[in-house]
Amino acid sequence: MPETTPLIKAALNLRAGAGFDVYETEQAKGYLSTLTYANMMYVMRKQLTPDQIEDVFRKLNLIFEFADFSPAVLERAVAMKWKDFEDAVQSATAESVHADYIVTRNLKDFMKSKVIAFTPAELLARI
Repeated sequence: MPETTPLIKAALNLRAGAGFDVYETEQAKGYLSTLTYANMMYVMRKQLTPDQIEDVFRKLNLIFEFADFSPAVLERAVAMKWKDFEDAVQSATAESVHADYIVTRNLKDFMKSKVIAFTPAELLARI
């Protein structure tokens, strides 16, 4: 489950070999939290046209499966009592879809997560 800002940049410049090959070739299954997409919309609406935003959504939808967060996920996130609730929601969402890892630039934010976190570089080195 990748983080928002680098994902926007990658989606805008999506091309073969952009680091998503393992998902595109179905060697791995990638999930994108609906919370991540909502956060992306907040950022994108200030920088992109509606057509560009739609293009980003279509590209991401081809590569990733969107993982909804349900009341049970929110309940789990609240029970985590993390300082950053959004990170708790991401972690709880990752748990709910049985993700093997979370991709983030901020590993320290996921130290308590039951789902291991990697930086994008660490993930690419492992695949």
